[in-house]
Parts: sequence; structure tokens; C-alpha cells
Amino acid sequence: MPIESGSCASARQAKQKRKSHSLSIRRTNSSEQERAGLQRDMLEGQDSKLPSSVRNTLLELFGQIEREFENLYIENLELRREVDTLNERLAAEGQTIDGAELSKGQLKTKASHSTSQLSQKLKTTYKASTSKRSYSFPGKAGGPRNFSVGSWEVWGGDSWIVSSFKTTTSRAICQLVKEYIGHRDGIWDVSVAKTQPVVLGTASADHTALLWSIETGKCLTKYVGHVGSVNSIKFHPTEQVALTASGDQTAHIWRYIVQLPTPQPTADCNQMSGEDEVEFSDKDEPDGDGDGSSDCPTVRAPLTSLKSHQGVVIAADWLVGGKQAVTASWDRTANLYDVETSELVHSLTGHDQELTHCCTHPTQRLVVTSSRDTTFRLWDFRDPSIHSVNVFQGHTDTVTSAVFTVGDNVVSGSDDRTVKVWDLKNMRSPIATIRTDSAVNRINVCVGQRIIALPHDNRQVRLFDMSGVRLARLPRSNRQGHRRMVCCTAWSEDHPICNLFTCGFDRQAIGWNINIPALLQEK
Repeated sequence: MPIESGSCASARQAKQKRKSHSLSIRRTNSSEQERAGLQRDMLEGQDSKLPSSVRNTLLELFGQIEREFENLYIENLELRREVDTLNERLAAEGQTIDGAELSKGQLKTKASHSTSQLSQKLKTTYKASTSKRSYSFPGKAGGPRNFSVGSWEVWGGDSWIVSSFKTTTSRAICQLVKEYIGHRDGIWDVSVAKTQPVVLGTASADHTALLWSIETGKCLTKYVGHVGSVNSIKFHPTEQVALTASGDQTAHIWRYIVQLPTPQPTADCNQMSGEDEVEFSDKDEPDGDGDGSSDCPTVRAPLTSLKSHQGVVIAADWLVGGKQAVTASWDRTANLYDVETSELVHSLTGHDQELTHCCTHPTQRLVVTSSRDTTFRLWDFRDPSIHSVNVFQGHTDTVTSAVFTVGDNVVSGSDDRTVKVWDLKNMRSPIATIRTDSAVNRINVCVGQRIIALPHDNRQVRLFDMSGVRLARLPRSNRQGHRRMVCCTAWSEDHPICNLFTCGFDRQAIGWNINIPALLQEK
């Protein structure tokens, strides 16, 4: 065994000292050089088959990642200090803002933007891949009876990233009054009767439409005449007759007779703050038989069936007077029918893709149809000899609904996360644009007070005025509010208990009491 000479040993020790000395010098430089030098020295003593250029590139990349995390951490600490300072200022008013929520909701603007883009791509892909699976389901969620929890949480659960920093409106202004539970699948549409007795109607993917007592939440009538998803429900303007549209390619007109039960005391559902954002699993959703819809009277056959479409009928509505009805379909057409004879009067063509909604003017023979082709069209039947059409272009994604308001205004909502207010006399550009953080579904306007109720994919419901000013966000907590996508809103301005109704794919409809004078005063 060879023995190392004293001179060789001394030389090796001197080399190690020089190496140690050079390392100590590097550590006196910037922290960036310190990390890079330390990493290189650690790797020098390890066996690696990677070329030195590749190893240096990897070290540089890892260093950049570490610096980025360090910057984010410092920014997070600064934001938390700001939250603490703000809480001290608000303590006297009895309001606080959760720092954890802020760190989630406001910390990364770029991250929220990229996540929102990703979620929109996932939803579009999901809808495209499932829209042809079954004829019995409307287009908003494709076709499956139950959403994939994984994909839903990716694109539906990002609301906490982009949620507004603004405090939710006081619960004294927006109160949850009643929950209507009984459907076995998601609820696509909600509507309020225009005649006495005033009842609530819901249309569901479980192939049924239910009528409810607004005061008690009891199911009064079940309609089971469709063999596909019931996608919309509208009440006749003067009679106890309902119009439903379905995925079975038909629209049904059916009569109902209801007797309202005695109202019971309403339980207080507003014990939790509306700011609490809680994730729910499928097992937390309401039981499909929660209020016993199975024991209510059943209507099994329609008075009239409208059968001219070649695809899913996604929506239907009554023209003024109730003698004619209009339907919108995935076959890219809208049809106008004579109610008494069930005959097709006009077929409205022109949209390039599937229709998503139709709405009629409350006092004039006007119809507006919306479509996945990013447009909505105004059809004028006031002159029997001329049926003019105007095309509104202003959205960049599917127009989910367009509705009439007082005067000459139309409000449109879209999957592009905007709501736009239009003047029918000037179709070139909207007079107001509302930008949101989530796709907007079937909107409704409180005509008397000119308040727009926006149902969102991210489970939120927001209220805006016609000029685009945000008025309120309905409270959501672990005890109240929707747990899945909110599909539709409906105002009932004159009802003393509930004047706003919402429904969603959590299989429930909710009645709200909105103190409109106080809401407008806060504005």
C-alpha cells in the first residue's frame, strides 16, 4: 500500500484550505451568489453523468424558482401586515377582513388570470365533449346527469382566487327566506306565476317540472309529461297554464290547479356571514326527496305538444296575450306557434349555432333569441306583413340569455363573463358593460327598479343596476346559498315575502328577500 509523502500531504491540505477560503469569500457576496456557489460546490463532490453545461443550466433555473418563491413570500408578509392595519381601522365599526381569505383572493393577480383562463378552457372542452351524449340535456353543462367532481372543482372552484375584496352587502338587505328542495337533479330554470294563486315553477334535468308554494316551500304539483330534461318553464299571462321546453325535442302546454297551504313560520337561515366561502362535496347537496315532492298531485299529459324541432328545445316563452308561443332549439331555429291549433306559424332561421335562450317583450310582439354563435337577434312581429330581424354583435363567447327591460333596452349575458345593456335604437355598441369573474347564465331584470340579477358558474349571484354599478352579492356560507353552478334568476317584485328566486345545479331553488329601497340607498 503506497504511503503518501509529507510534501504531497502538505500540498493537498493547502489546496483544501484555498478551496475553503475561496468558498468563504463567495459567501461574503450577495445572497444570490451564495446560493449559486453553494449549490455548485455541493454538486462538485457528487458523481454525475450530466454535462457541466446542463448542470449549470439546471442550477440557474432552480435558483430562479427559489428567488420567485422568496419574492412571493415577502409580498405575502407585506399584504398580511396591511390586512392587520386595516382590521385595526375597522375594529371600531365591528368589521374585519380575514387575512387568509385575502391571501387567497388577492395575492396573485397573474395567477388568478391564468387560472381563470384554464378553467374556461376546461369548461369549453367539457361541454363540447358531452353535448352529444344525450338528447335530453341542455347545453350549459353538456349532457351528464351528474358533473365530474374533479373537473367541476377545477373550473368552478376558482372563485376564491378572483373574488372581490368588497364586503358583502348587509344581510338585513339580502336575506335568504326559503329553500325549495325536491328535485333529483339540477334545476335549469325558475319562474313565478303572473296570476293568482302566485306559485313558483322549476324545470329540472330530472325530467320533471315542479310547482311550489312560495310561503311554505311545499311542492304543489309535479309535471311528468316529458321524457327528457325540462329546460325551461314559463307561466301563461292570464291563465293557470304552464309552458315547458324539453330535451325530448318538444314543448308542452299543460294546465295546473293548485290550492295554497297555510303558511308556516319561517326559520332564520341567516346565522352565518355571507363572506364565508366553503367547498362542498356531492354528499353535502340537498336530498332529492327533502320536502316530499313524490306525494304531491301529478300532471301526466299536456293540453298541447309543440313538435316541429329536430333538436333539443332549450327554451320557450309566451308572446304578449298568450295566444302564441315561441321556442328556441339546438337545431339553430326558433319557432312561433299558434297555441290553440299547435300549428307552426313561422320558423325563425339565421343563427349559425345552437340557440341557448329566447325571451318575449311584455307588451309588444317582439322576440329576442340568443345563441352559441356569440350573437342575439331581435325579431319584430308587430307588423303582420313584415318580420324584421336585427343582429346584435358584441360578445366573444356564447350568449347565454338576452332579456327585455322597460323602454327600448335589452340586457344580454354571456360565457365571456360580461353583461351588456343595449339600446334597441342603437345596435352598434352597448350603453353599459358589466365585467365579472365568471360566466353568466340566465339573467333576469327587476323591471320596476331596473336591477339585474346575475347567476354565475362560480355559485355567486350578484345584483347590478342598469348603468353597470354593482349593488350587492347575495350571501353564501356553509349554511346557505348555492353549492353548485347557479343557472337562473327570477324576480317577483310584488311578492311580500320573496322577491327574488334563484336555482342551480345543486338541485334546489332559493327564495330571497331583497330590501330594494335600502339597497338603492347604499348605492
